Amino acid sequence: MASNITNKTDPRSMNSRVFIGNLNTLVVKTSDVETIFSKYGKIVGSSVHKGFAFVQYVNERNARAAVAGEDGRMIAGQVLDINLAAEPKVNQGKSGVKRSAAEMYGSSFDLDYDFQWDYYDRMYPAR
Repeated sequence: MASNITNKTDPRSMNSRVFIGNLNTLVVKTSDVETIFSKYGKIVGSSVHKGFAFVQYVNERNARAAVAGEDGRMIAGQVLDINLAAEPKVNQGKSGVKRSAAEMYGSSFDLDYDFQWDYYDRMYPAR
């Protein structure tokens, strides 16, 4: 069994460290994570936190295999978001990610201004 630590300060080990996001840690425990991810190679460290975990492999090849094999897998009712700790994913516009009105329509001032006039026109129609 691996230790309950991962080496986040060693830059050489960052490429062999896997981030496991959207993890239901109320149900999934450290031993479960290690069992699932041990099929990709020797785990030298792991840590489980509220909603996420890290697994440290011996080498980068094992970590990349784990990302490819487990990303998007559903465990305990939640779809896992898995990537190398050294290569975080950029926001890909997934469902569930909220965007502001300013991002979707330009200036939020324009949106609010138009909404206010529309509301006013409906409440007090011209006679």
